[in-house]
Amino acid sequence: MGKINYKKKDFAENLSKKKGFSVLLAKKLIDDVIDVLINNISKKKMNIKNIGTFKIMNKNERIGRNPKTKEKHLITSRKSISFLASKTLLKKINNE
Repeated sequence: MGKINYKKKDFAENLSKKKGFSVLLAKKLIDDVIDVLINNISKKKMNIKNIGTFKIMNKNERIGRNPKTKEKHLITSRKSISFLASKTLLKKINNE
């Protein structure tokens, strides 16, 4: 199974074909959903029923190494997003 590059444009076209929206309206809807996700995830842990849970993880500063040259460099502290799929979503994926 290979990697699938799915762009917002592809998502909007698929949504417009499936539901009969114009592509512009589908793009607007997708942008609005992404904005809502970003705003809610940045505040706290976010659970979307039957899909999964998004939460922010704080990663500490650490020393990293270039595997080729073995050169050390500093990786700064940062925030990362973690996603844990719901049992319902995992069941649907594994049954198909």
